[in-house]
Amino acid sequence: MAHNKPIDVHLRLWSDDDLPLLMRLMGDPAMTAYLGGPESAEKIRERHQGYCHNSVEEKDPIFAIIVEPEGIAVGSIGYWEKAWFDETVWETGWSVLPEFQGYGIATKAAALIVERARLEKKFRFLHAFPSFDNAASNAICRKSGFLLRGMFNFEYPPGNLMCCNDWSFDLFADEPRIA
Repeated sequence: MAHNKPIDVHLRLWSDDDLPLLMRLMGDPAMTAYLGGPESAEKIRERHQGYCHNSVEEKDPIFAIIVEPEGIAVGSIGYWEKAWFDETVWETGWSVLPEFQGYGIATKAAALIVERARLEKKFRFLHAFPSFDNAASNAICRKSGFLLRGMFNFEYPPGNLMCCNDWSFDLFADEPRIA
């Protein structure tokens, strides 16, 4: 991928063909360093089936991140319902393959997910909870117009305590804050 060419990014609902991508995203120790480590092949297949089911139902959708002009899937992003304090919000998260990091792809995908969640007009806030130590994901939140709300400890995956930043985006605001 040439560093000097503009990169077009779009989202495609997760499909059955995306299992090899998910194996790379969730089975690699480097890719899951901030998520408690790699998942087993069985757990990844279960996750994949859930993503495919959600795509068919169009509930809590997960998307493949596609870059053009190559037309290849380079990562994943989605949003889903989450109970957060006394309200229900959207939560989002993303992952981009190492060889495609540093090109602004995740930031462009985050902007697309914000607009998609905004169109649903269901919940006011979209939250992201990157690990406090994950500088890249925290920078994506900042560049995408999310506001830092504070730090919280989460157990993810079960048995693994992680300190996360809580970033939120007001989907009902008149003026989008996307950079």
